[in-house]
Amino acid sequence: MKKLEFYVPKAHLEPVLDALFHAGAGRIGHYDRCCWYAEGMGQFRPIEGADPYVHSGQQVHREPEFKVELVFQAALQTEVIAALKQAHPYETPAYQVLGIET
Repeated sequence: MKKLEFYVPKAHLEPVLDALFHAGAGRIGHYDRCCWYAEGMGQFRPIEGADPYVHSGQQVHREPEFKVELVFQAALQTEVIAALKQAHPYETPAYQVLGIET
């Protein structure tokens, strides 16, 4: 079992979750579409060569985001990460994959 943690802008939470659930993430026992999320504030400053989701010149931009955590079977990692990257609006989404024991 693996756990995916990532950050997504508030307006894109549902489409990204739908893509991940379609790829097989979020299944625990006899339940699907399982996840946890909490609201927070992310920030970034684009540097040369960046193509940011929100153009702010070279100024620091703050964006309301959710941190999302969900699990998936290790064999699905390629499909789950591909779904995240395709559905996520950021040029480079921030995420991490952790091995877990349940």
